[in-house]
Amino acid sequence: MATKNLFASKKSGKLTNSTKGVKATNTFNKAGGQAYALSDAAALAQYAMTGCFNSTFYTTDRDQLNRTLELANKCDPKFVAKLAVYSRQQGLMKDMPAVLAAVVASNAPELLPVIFSRVVDNPKMLRTFVQVMRSGVTGRKSLGTRPKKLIQQFLENLSDDQLFKADIGNDPSLKDIIKLVHPKPVRQERSALYAYLLDKEPVNADLSPLVRQFESFKKDLSGEIPDVPFQLLTALPLTDKHWKKIAENATWTQTRMNLNAFARHNVFNDSNLIQVVADKLKNKEQVKRAKVFPYQLFSALINVNETVPTKVTNALQDAAEHALDNVPEFKGKVYVMVDTSGSMSNPVTGDRGSATTKMRCIDVAALVAASILRKNPDAEIVPFDTKVHTHKLNPRASIMNNAKTLAGFCGGGTDCSIALGHLNKKNATGDLVIYVSDNESWVDSGHYRSTATMTEWQKFKGRNPTAKLVCIDVTPNETTQANTSKDILNIGGFSDQVFEVAARFAENGNDKDMWIETIEAVQL
Repeated sequence: MATKNLFASKKSGKLTNSTKGVKATNTFNKAGGQAYALSDAAALAQYAMTGCFNSTFYTTDRDQLNRTLELANKCDPKFVAKLAVYSRQQGLMKDMPAVLAAVVASNAPELLPVIFSRVVDNPKMLRTFVQVMRSGVTGRKSLGTRPKKLIQQFLENLSDDQLFKADIGNDPSLKDIIKLVHPKPVRQERSALYAYLLDKEPVNADLSPLVRQFESFKKDLSGEIPDVPFQLLTALPLTDKHWKKIAENATWTQTRMNLNAFARHNVFNDSNLIQVVADKLKNKEQVKRAKVFPYQLFSALINVNETVPTKVTNALQDAAEHALDNVPEFKGKVYVMVDTSGSMSNPVTGDRGSATTKMRCIDVAALVAASILRKNPDAEIVPFDTKVHTHKLNPRASIMNNAKTLAGFCGGGTDCSIALGHLNKKNATGDLVIYVSDNESWVDSGHYRSTATMTEWQKFKGRNPTAKLVCIDVTPNETTQANTSKDILNIGGFSDQVFEVAARFAENGNDKDMWIETIEAVQL
């Protein structure tokens, strides 16, 4: 008779009332725990909306890229094209949309003209697209005739001043791109500008007034500071007086990103400029126009040094409130489960060496929870790792302060089911449960044929038959702890698109997979 130690029947193998009819797990996550595999389309969407092409807690930058390309080559080219548009316009992603557009250029070149201007919507995205195409990772190293024509058209559609202002950044530079695509100028002024950008000798009289003004300013730093990109000015030996003028004229995004630089150059010695900067940062219209991630405001707040005035840091908090206007008011009782485990301490955009952000996945998760609490003051926030943490959050406190409190719990292993188990022990009732996690649960693995999270969800559903579950993943991932179904939505990302889809799901439920259906609804 075989030894019972090796072949004993596991208690978890029995179909109890809580696991009957629940799909068995079909894979393992990166932490080694039981999990459900996402479909190829859902996995690609997850990478597209959270991928950073930098090493994260569980994967390397190279593995992330390889898996993205494998999934993109498996999926319908039309879906890939739609996802490129969606990840740029709704997810506000930077590198992923360019990679997906490059895949489209190789696999379905006829679709590239349809999506090009919706993905490559500024010069920085153009440089990224060209960089990806030339790298050869999507199948070809040359641009090809169709992409070249699209790039030529992009350049031609820029005004002379816009084209000049695009001359920032490298690898490739604007000069490199011009050399690659050989645009054919139809105006003398544009011909002169191309010559200038290629370091040739243009006819100065044919250059735009802005270019002439910039060249004149560079000589002795006298006269009016030209309206050129911030990067072109900061390379010059500027005085504090120049910096004050720059701060006055800076765009909203430039202001957010350079508060410490302004402080170093004594901009905030001027009380009028303190007010100007604060008013700019908290201007609701400018916040919306900048399409800023809420976490970027959190990042700005935790990175400012003590020399930045309180009035300016308070304005950042006001800006965060504006940036989260799209957070919905959900009907009924809401619970938000915040994963505070050690793996959530990873930088949200991955390891980038000296450029690595201080913003961690836990900070993003905490910000999502604090934002939902602000709009839904009766919501209950449940921070968890291998235990549930107690806290006292004030719904009327600033989003930033509540997020800091939640992020302070970070550490320990991952046990996603413990949060739902906490509700079940209390016989809690509710209408919507939202998880914000990296889905790498392992502590609770091996006890059920399904995941422990699904088992606890079935118990919760027994008391709350109309309840719905939303699982928001903030990392590049291919697995989930809760299998997508009519009452379960899996979605990834950290822009307000997650709130929009979650709100529709909470109202209507899943016909198939609402997130994938949302992407499929993009018009080509």
